[in-house]
Amino acid sequence: MFLWGTATAAYQIEGAAGEDGRGASVWDTFSHEPGRTKGGQTGDVACDHYHRWPEDVALMAGLGVNAYRFSIAWPRVLPQGGGQVNAAGLDFYDRLVDALLAAGIQPVPTLFHWDLPQALEERGGWLNRDVAGLFADYAAVAAERLADRVPLWITLNEPFVHMAFGYAMGVHAPGRALMTGALPAAHHQLLGHGLAVRALRAAGARQVALTNNCTPVWPASGEEADVRAAQAYDVLHNRLFNDPVLLGRYPDLSAYTSAPGFVRDGDLETIAAPLDALGVNYYNPTRIAAPTGEGLPFDDAGITGYPTTAFGWPVVPDGLRELLTGLKARYGAALPPILITENGCSQQDTPAADGTIDDAARIDFLDRHIHAMRRAMADGVDVRGYFVWSLLDNFEWAEGYDQRFGLVHVDFATQRRTPKRSYHWFARFLSAQNTDT
Repeated sequence: MFLWGTATAAYQIEGAAGEDGRGASVWDTFSHEPGRTKGGQTGDVACDHYHRWPEDVALMAGLGVNAYRFSIAWPRVLPQGGGQVNAAGLDFYDRLVDALLAAGIQPVPTLFHWDLPQALEERGGWLNRDVAGLFADYAAVAAERLADRVPLWITLNEPFVHMAFGYAMGVHAPGRALMTGALPAAHHQLLGHGLAVRALRAAGARQVALTNNCTPVWPASGEEADVRAAQAYDVLHNRLFNDPVLLGRYPDLSAYTSAPGFVRDGDLETIAAPLDALGVNYYNPTRIAAPTGEGLPFDDAGITGYPTTAFGWPVVPDGLRELLTGLKARYGAALPPILITENGCSQQDTPAADGTIDDAARIDFLDRHIHAMRRAMADGVDVRGYFVWSLLDNFEWAEGYDQRFGLVHVDFATQRRTPKRSYHWFARFLSAQNTDT
């Protein structure tokens, strides 16, 4: 069965930040620090999904999706990151899973979508190797409760973005600006993934995946310096997080470090545990030029000549086909089936006088990307699912509530949900699909 779904993340929608025993996450801390997020906005309430989840499940049922990718909040289950389990937190996800199944929707939980328990950040966060083992312990706790009803699990969401934005540049939680000193956070996330795969399978999980943010990398010109810079960026963004998992080895990291001493004997064997699927999040390609100054071995040259989203990201649907066929060419038989675990766009969605939201640009975006995915499938890429980001307008990390990605509009003052035109378009699209597409 092809999975047609939509996706969310715990900190972006749940709210209830201090309720029912939930511990603090790095995003609770970061968003409350002055200057960290647009307008000082936080996820304290977000979409109030923790209380309004029955309404949101009903919206998914009305949409006609057969799968829902959400994330479990680590600090809601283990407030200190390890040790005492918070039963109320597990109960919430237990109720959600049962409601999804009753609606004919397959739950697809992600165990880590950037909301590390603050207690673990105080021990070094993902720079601390011990966190990898604690992540596996948390995975076991979640799976022991839910694996009897949840067939497919995702360990990490976008470890590249979390490392780069959270540890290298400091624009996301936990707000560290270590540049290449952030590389241990990449390795420890991957090690945590591998250990979690083992723990999930031991607890009865039938299928396990990892979700990576991937991008086609375009050199700014055919000049050798630009080509080399693009290759260096491809190593950092794509290969650093795919090669160890799929090939059991790291790419050449000499552009970033002389000796990756954080890798120990046996780590790569753990990281390369076989997967049932690779999750791919795609938003746009990246154009790279040779560096003009000291520091990183590349410059982001930007992409022009394409329409852009409200975020300013270029809309390049064929980039998805290019990405998927490129993954197949690079990894061959080592590439597991692919799930498009995120694809979507932000738009300025303002309700009309009658309350409707005509987000025609989002409809065009989704339609063209689905067609690009299908072209890749026709070229032999084994794609088995597509998840729209996102079900709801939500807390968009450091951008606060300004960027709206949802199929459903949320009035954050009243929490009123209003399906947009794209919601109704996607519902019609899904009703026309054969489940074996």
